[in-house]
Amino acid sequence: MSFQFSADKPYPEIQIEEQNKQYACAMLSNVGDCSSEMSAVSMYFYNSVIAKDQYPEIAQCFHKISVVEMHHLHIFARIAWLLGADPRLWCCSRGRTNYWSASSNPYTGHILTMLENAIYGEQETIEKYQMQMEYIKDENIVANLLRIIEDEKIHIEIFHELYGMISER
Repeated sequence: MSFQFSADKPYPEIQIEEQNKQYACAMLSNVGDCSSEMSAVSMYFYNSVIAKDQYPEIAQCFHKISVVEMHHLHIFARIAWLLGADPRLWCCSRGRTNYWSASSNPYTGHILTMLENAIYGEQETIEKYQMQMEYIKDENIVANLLRIIEDEKIHIEIFHELYGMISER
């Protein structure tokens, strides 16, 4: 089983046009919200550990995708920092900060459910980033969102393929 876990093209430079509090909150949401890159990293880490004995190839895929998600996490944290926010593992909502918690992850020991959750999470992430692109006018941030969406689409394809392989057994 051989997959490419991220798109071929390079990531755009991490830079901003100017500091913007609204954009910073959006980037913090991508860093430390319940539906965030940190959530993906931790969920895929967990899945790779649980799947290792019975599905070592799938466990390896979860691990490699988590590494890509960690890169996304770094990009969004850097952008948040440049925009003037403290890039802790938190998000801002209604003027308050809320720390990220692993308690929002859907933990399961069933491989098909892991893959379904991963597909749903990646789809939700793409929708979130597309919504952000509707109001973010900074071309640098939008370019990073677009590039990261390319990776998320690849992850969906991989998870669909893995799901098909397991469900056919």
